Amino acid sequence: MIHTIVTDLLNKDSAINLIGHDHQAMSKYFAVLGEKPFRASQLLKWIHQQGVYDYANMTNFSKVLRSRLSEQTSLKLPEIIQDQESLDGTRKWLLRLEDGNSIETVFIPEEKRGTLCVSSQVGCGLNCSFCATARQGFNRNLEAHEIIGQLRLANQLLSTEDNDRPVTNVVMMGMGEPLLNYDNVVQAMRLMQDDFAYGLSKRRVTLSTSGLLPDMLRLSDECPVSLAVSLHAPDDALRNELVPINRKYPIAELLETCREYLKGIPHQRITFEYVMLDGINDSDNQARMLAKLLRSVPCKINLIPFNPFTGTQYRRSSQKRINQFRNILMEKGIITVTRRTRGDEIDAACGQLAGNFTDRTRRSERLDIESL
Repeated sequence: MIHTIVTDLLNKDSAINLIGHDHQAMSKYFAVLGEKPFRASQLLKWIHQQGVYDYANMTNFSKVLRSRLSEQTSLKLPEIIQDQESLDGTRKWLLRLEDGNSIETVFIPEEKRGTLCVSSQVGCGLNCSFCATARQGFNRNLEAHEIIGQLRLANQLLSTEDNDRPVTNVVMMGMGEPLLNYDNVVQAMRLMQDDFAYGLSKRRVTLSTSGLLPDMLRLSDECPVSLAVSLHAPDDALRNELVPINRKYPIAELLETCREYLKGIPHQRITFEYVMLDGINDSDNQARMLAKLLRSVPCKINLIPFNPFTGTQYRRSSQKRINQFRNILMEKGIITVTRRTRGDEIDAACGQLAGNFTDRTRRSERLDIESL
């Protein structure tokens, strides 16, 4: 990223969008300008805490510096083209990017916290069979400014006189596989945790992955955050069908990587996500298999009622079946929570995000396992 900043500075036709630059990248940018490192902290506060995007209003910068910033850089957020609110208060925004693609971002309000579900890619190429995003294919990775821009917009739109930072938790669970966009996602998550930006603790930032093992280990060293793993099956045969990346990284290797990830984060647990599919993965025996599988991993399980979408072959497990599945896991000592379905009438629930974009892959080519 630092090399990119210097290269872009030499290209006078390129305006750098500084919204996505973390502290290190911002400091390097100001060093190129001959400015002191503390300018990075000042600009981060202007952008991310005060929501100021006009350099003319940044009064602790000299006129010369403001002029140079205006000439060389931009502060652009995605454009809101649709804003929907469900009966339970869930908000979903359809955001247009500069290339014409659009993504979706969801805010889920609760009594003591507000959770923002952030997208990391335009579409997704992993082809999980129960996910609406995967059915649409993949276009490109989001840039860091497009990822953090979702958080900046949400705080801006939801702020009140009493609460200027309504987003208390961020989950990288929107469109895309975050670890396939590693550098941009990590840069955005560092901004989320920066005291001069959003000041979220690593426990309040969660990354959800289907299980790209080398990048999980890399993340544990470079930007440890709470980790959620899309499991969805207690055995490899079924998970190969539901989550095709399992063919390269089977369950035993995935769980070993999860245990390794936790070594650097004391008193933390992995969250395993398990979508409840009627007659597919919801039997009593599969619950017992799952409990046995996870007994050596500090974890909790989120049971997710399947959220249907047009053209899907799957159905949601009944509430009775979900309750029985949960009870078996709890009896085996596994902390288990049934996720409350939020925003499904506006297609804002888990697995329903789709956006609006051109698929740049053919369906048969969306997952090249050997290239991952």
